[in-house]
Amino acid sequence: MRHNRITDVMTANVVKAVYATPFKVVAEQLSRHGISGLPVVDGDDKVIGVISETDLMMRQAASVAETASRWSRLSRAHRREQIKVRARTAGQLMSQPAVTVHAEDSIAEAARTMMEQKVERLPVVDEQDRLIGIVTRRDLLQVFLRPDSDIRRDVIDQVLVRTLWVVPQSIGVTVDDGVVKLEGRLERRSEIDIALRLTPLIDGVVAVVDKLTYQLDDSHLKVAEPALHGVADDWIRKL
Repeated sequence: MRHNRITDVMTANVVKAVYATPFKVVAEQLSRHGISGLPVVDGDDKVIGVISETDLMMRQAASVAETASRWSRLSRAHRREQIKVRARTAGQLMSQPAVTVHAEDSIAEAARTMMEQKVERLPVVDEQDRLIGIVTRRDLLQVFLRPDSDIRRDVIDQVLVRTLWVVPQSIGVTVDDGVVKLEGRLERRSEIDIALRLTPLIDGVVAVVDKLTYQLDDSHLKVAEPALHGVADDWIRKL
């Protein structure tokens, strides 16, 4: 399934800083623009780090309590924290390495990266890894604001027509607040499995209600048997 690209939802006019940008200027930029973080770039506009509100809060934190263990005081994580506590510039304050996405990545890929890396924003880079935008969790949620009519069109086109090669009118597709209901009879039971696995991959789909039936139960056949192979085989192998 083709998901919307990052370029469809990213902010192109990026508020950014360089390594030497003073701490106070960074704080002023966040406040002035109403944002919670920004990327730090080098002289070639390549992203070298990211600053979040959490990084700024650490700058205001007090020194480690006297009761801290010697191991804690010597740990790498503690040393990084202390650098941020005493930070005077964006370079000292930023978290690195920066987690980025490319402009042509899908929204689904960006969302997965955010969840895995536990970040709330991702700088967007071009083929030369230069900064061209930024995308936030709020931006990615726009996919769920797609009109039901657009979702229905994609289900019919990408799942029924392009993958299963069935006549669109033979299967009923209704969408209500992102919930897709599939009704009708397909030729084979395996085609129902395909439809139920691919439909949730359409951008904006919240859930799928299965009201499908089949004429032939091909679940007992082995993959090697050619009789029931169809155009959807490649799709399933890629999932």
